[in-house]
Amino acid sequence: MKVKLLKEKKDLDDKRDVYNSLKEGEEELETLLELQKEGENVEEEIENFCNLWEKKQKELFLKFTFKEDIEKNNAYISIHPGAGGTESQDWAEMLLRMYIRFCEREGWEVQILEIMAGEEAGIKSSTILVEGLYAYGFLKAEAGVHRLVRISPFDANKRRHTSFAAVDVYPEIDENIEIEIKDSDLRIDTFRASGHGGQHINVTDSAVRIVHIPTGIVVSCQNERSQIKNRATALKILKARLYDLELKKREEEKRKKEAEKKEIAWGSQIRSYVLHPYKLVKDLRTGYETSNAEGVLDGDLMPFIESYLLK
Repeated sequence: MKVKLLKEKKDLDDKRDVYNSLKEGEEELETLLELQKEGENVEEEIENFCNLWEKKQKELFLKFTFKEDIEKNNAYISIHPGAGGTESQDWAEMLLRMYIRFCEREGWEVQILEIMAGEEAGIKSSTILVEGLYAYGFLKAEAGVHRLVRISPFDANKRRHTSFAAVDVYPEIDENIEIEIKDSDLRIDTFRASGHGGQHINVTDSAVRIVHIPTGIVVSCQNERSQIKNRATALKILKARLYDLELKKREEEKRKKEAEKKEIAWGSQIRSYVLHPYKLVKDLRTGYETSNAEGVLDGDLMPFIESYLLK
């Protein structure tokens, strides 16, 4: 309860600070406009100020559009490459880096809970925990299939390749949300952790993999040196995925009732990242696009997320 109250307080404090900043901005803008009338060359300052003001307005508006408490929660992101071996595994690792950079830009903490390295390059799977207010509310926009088109660095003939990777996003579940998990429904295995090392992961010999037999959901955790802690974290991830599964069932039932059911297939990507023969990143749900592909892959994702949420 104390954690929930602290989260609510921070949310209200953040909204108040943005609102106060907007009110103060009105006075600053009026001053700049007066200087412009007097012949001062302040056009660049006015443009920069308006861009910043618009960003703050959008930030405040988006936070008020989140209606569910769950949207304030931390988020798990799981990434899995599609068919294509090394190509797709490398693409999955590029996405992992992109999300880590994006979260760092937003001031959110990131923990790599599980990562399985590919044989030659890239990753076979990875799960990260993003800790920050509204992390799930914003990151849920990233769930879906992501498509990459580029000249393959693994092809000696320099041919163009298309790769796919799936991104799943789940909310971290509060203790006050009850998700029943029977011990008899679980198969728990331990294994040696694998990964690229570095600041985001502690390679240990106590990694845990849990299979939820009724649903077939598989979760893993390897970031702690304690097998007990890894098991507890894996159970939290499983709880989040079961919660997400229940939400999807409800959404599917709602779509059926509204006769708007839409097939979700591996090829129905939400976003395309083209690096050759031109550079373009386009969200196929909203139509938002940019030619700054390098910036997007370096974590500049908020314009895509905002477009999705505002839509």
